[in-house]
Amino acid sequence: MSKVSVLVVDDATFIRDLVKKGLRDNFPGVQIEEAINGRKAQQMLSRQVVDLILCDWEMPEMSGLELLTWCREQDDLKTTPFIMVTSRGDKENVVQAIQAGVSDYIGKPFSNEQLVTKVKKALSRAGKLQALAASAPPKMLSTGGLANDSLAALTGGKAEVVKPSAPTPAPAASAAAAAAAAQSAAPAPAGKAPAGRGQGQLRLPAGSMACVIKALSLKEALLVVRRTEQLPQVLESAVLDLEQGEAAETARLNGYLHAVAAFEPKPDSEWLQLTFRFVDRDPQKLDYLSRLIARGTAQKHFVPGA
Repeated sequence: MSKVSVLVVDDATFIRDLVKKGLRDNFPGVQIEEAINGRKAQQMLSRQVVDLILCDWEMPEMSGLELLTWCREQDDLKTTPFIMVTSRGDKENVVQAIQAGVSDYIGKPFSNEQLVTKVKKALSRAGKLQALAASAPPKMLSTGGLANDSLAALTGGKAEVVKPSAPTPAPAASAAAAAAAAQSAAPAPAGKAPAGRGQGQLRLPAGSMACVIKALSLKEALLVVRRTEQLPQVLESAVLDLEQGEAAETARLNGYLHAVAAFEPKPDSEWLQLTFRFVDRDPQKLDYLSRLIARGTAQKHFVPGA
């Protein structure tokens, strides 16, 4: 029996590794292929068949939208599940992806649970979830025995009966489903980001928070945020939304939290200082960052409450 294969396309190594780990941990037996941009993915898809594509939107050489459009023009890829994994959650971008034939949408930053849910849904619709379960290696039970039902490994120990995939819904129904999926994938904002110099919005899997940029380089940003009950976690993936300039130009910068520390020298510090490492290698985003740095965007002398 051939293995179920998933193609992960993203120009950021950190995001690819995050997705691959989520797949390996929750879908034993899956075969994972990867590509650093749409052009490489296109070349790979011309040579081999995959059962699911997880793809970023903003990439150099060929974007995720361009790859999706090309896939839907190929006879052998017209119905291949294609999930867009991106920080572009605006209605206009969602509609673009729907019109191009996207199967589903995962908003960055995403939790492991969101990734697993979307992948299960896509493989189930394609009739591949049971095949993946059959190819999964036996799992050791807490009792010391082996679980012969490999489907249990994919469903948290509880076997599920997967019904035959339903007929492809009408375009209008597909559009509504994808729009709903995008809405549920995007983190609920905890409050509107403050407008002005050196300020932005940090999106985490658990929600969003306004932030002030203390320092900015092509490698990372030093942010200050107000402390909440749920503390940000080191190595947590995130998206930094920056809106600057008269044209209200917005950049969505993907990355992860490299360090979290108290901003004030006391244990009950009301403010946190976060080191946000960028993972994007998109020339357009690097150019945008360069312009922000040249413009002196950071508030080096920011004092909370001042």
